Amino acid sequence: MSAFGRKGGGQKPSFGVARPMQGGSGTSGDTEAKDSKGGEQFPPIDSLDLPAEDDGSIIPPEADAMSKLNDRANAVAEAAEEAQGFEASVHKIKEQVLPRLLERVDPEAASTLTKTELAEEFRPIISEVLAELKITLNRREQFALEKVLVDELLGLGPLEELLSDPDINDIMVNGPEQTYVERKGKLELSKIKFRDEEHLLQIAQRICNSVGRRVDQTTPLADARLADGSRVNVIVPPLSLRGTAISIRKFSDKPITIDMMKDWDSMSDKMATFLKVAGASRFNTVISGGTGSGKTTMLNAMSKMIDPGERVLTIEDAAELRLQQPHWLPLETRPANLEGKGEISIGDLVKNALRMRPDRIILGEIRGAECFDLLAAMNTGHDGSMCTLHSNSPRECLGRMENMVMMGDIKIPKEAISKQIADSVDLIIQVKRLRDGSRRTTNITEVIGMEGDVIVTQELFKFEYTGEDDNGKIIGEYRSMGLRPYTLDKAKAFGFEQPCLEACL
Repeated sequence: MSAFGRKGGGQKPSFGVARPMQGGSGTSGDTEAKDSKGGEQFPPIDSLDLPAEDDGSIIPPEADAMSKLNDRANAVAEAAEEAQGFEASVHKIKEQVLPRLLERVDPEAASTLTKTELAEEFRPIISEVLAELKITLNRREQFALEKVLVDELLGLGPLEELLSDPDINDIMVNGPEQTYVERKGKLELSKIKFRDEEHLLQIAQRICNSVGRRVDQTTPLADARLADGSRVNVIVPPLSLRGTAISIRKFSDKPITIDMMKDWDSMSDKMATFLKVAGASRFNTVISGGTGSGKTTMLNAMSKMIDPGERVLTIEDAAELRLQQPHWLPLETRPANLEGKGEISIGDLVKNALRMRPDRIILGEIRGAECFDLLAAMNTGHDGSMCTLHSNSPRECLGRMENMVMMGDIKIPKEAISKQIADSVDLIIQVKRLRDGSRRTTNITEVIGMEGDVIVTQELFKFEYTGEDDNGKIIGEYRSMGLRPYTLDKAKAFGFEQPCLEACL
């Protein structure tokens, strides 16, 4: 049945190195000469690399720093540039054409077509509508108009432009009038806007419905994903006071490997070698970090080292892991229905996964009592299991794991929980997003065991901050602490003893 009729209508200052004060011996002439030069210990003011006013007077560093704070306090809210020229004209024409186009289209039949097929069907109808409106477009403008209209009807409207930009990592929609994007680790305001709140909510519902989730006033929170695996979170009024908010974390089409992260200066050669050994030798690993620090990326990269003959199960709230293995089965939780029934939690899936003959169990992120189930899996023959969690340091990571187990109904003394963690976890990888937008692996720490009621760890690698360059890029060095790893026996069992030892020493 044809869906298309022909219906008519309508950088810091450098002060040198401190040296001992020079003695008073010497002639007065010598003294005068030294004074004129400012002395050996203290260089002349002119040689100091300090900012200066227009009249040549030096600005003290404290004043320069405070002026930055004052500028920030008095800054006017950033405004996005309005769409100009060609782009603006296409969007303006779209608002005129869309209502008339909808009069000639059966939405149900149109939804069965692909974007390419829909564009082909639209072409003559768009020409007809443009003739009615007495609008003349060149070929480039007409193709752009077709794309915008197809994105509106079958895609995600204005979001399609941002999703197709490979430089954008995150998209944050704060109501119909404001959309921010993260480009190369920095946030900037985008120029896209939605028609109104209804238009934005419609796009949000389209995203959720595609993965069997719902979002409305009765269920105002939803986690979903896009077809390319990008993670989506939606929150709608009355919880969001500025209208529907959509947060999208995009993922690269090309799988990121540990070697690629090393080339991007996210880690050193030795760290990369050790992480490859850890992935291949089935170390039980926890990846810790803050939001957007690259935890999931690190987990995906380490998964490349898993033996292709191993059966891997991944368990997540919203499936976003993209493992690079042939024998991989992803599992996803299910929220409760409107009556509050039918919920399947991460804990339920971990228990079920133990009956599915897995070699490794990987959790996308642990937030609560399911931490105990993961520890049980790590301690019952499923070596090489991995997970991610939110934490600021490896030590805090262990504390969070203890607290998460205690959040459940399991009545176990804290000492027993600590021992379970010490026996189960082999490695903690700490990743951070620094203030210049770069993502670095800042710590690789081993969990050794218990000493009294305290979990003992040893740091194998560490990133040390040394300063920043003129462009604000953070400079530092990756240090190997020169310690023999306690996990060497595990690496030896897989034939990686020598590279593991050479990387750490």
